[in-house]
Amino acid sequence: MRVTIVRLLAAVALGALALVPAWAEAGELRALVRDQQGAPVADAVVVAVPRGAAPALRPGRETVDQIDKEFVPHVKAVVAGTAVFFPNKDNIRHHVYSFSPVKTFELPLYVGTPAKPVVFDRAGVVTIGCNIHDWMIGHIYVADTPHVGTTDKEGKVTLDGLPAGAYTARVWHPRLEGTEQAASRPLVVDASGAVAVTWQVTLRPELRPRRAPVPGARGYR
Repeated sequence: MRVTIVRLLAAVALGALALVPAWAEAGELRALVRDQQGAPVADAVVVAVPRGAAPALRPGRETVDQIDKEFVPHVKAVVAGTAVFFPNKDNIRHHVYSFSPVKTFELPLYVGTPAKPVVFDRAGVVTIGCNIHDWMIGHIYVADTPHVGTTDKEGKVTLDGLPAGAYTARVWHPRLEGTEQAASRPLVVDASGAVAVTWQVTLRPELRPRRAPVPGARGYR
């Protein structure tokens, strides 16, 4: 009887181990991005690509808002296959479009949320704009790996759930001088460990059109 109980407890323990999620044994990448003056860079995309078999993607649904005649967030990172909604939260109509080869689309003048999202099914960078407001420019970075994120105002982002192994890490920004491949670097992630990586990148000046002033008043429309 005692032997049977011991065997039963052992089986329960093995079953519990099998239920432990894979990310509990995974490592993480802690990235910091600074510009040529050493200031933190927000809205930089950091991506870690495994050097080996391509990881499974889990596309979902994401949102890029239109608030105060700006795209929010300015840079959005998604995995290939993700459906993105573009709700207009302003009290005027917008016309969202992109002529980027990765994804060309148009959402004619509308308010509220379009019934159908836009599916970004190819990896690459998609620049979006508004046909009515020239300064409204945003970017969607479509990744072919699930290990991707954007930096906060402190220039930091953490990519967690990385299985142990070798990776190539890259950084991208709309004003990056040079290519993201030139800013890539190899790294090795250990299970249950953290790897810290710092980039110092050169950014080009902001070139997008300034917001148009309201005639006869201070401020912008």
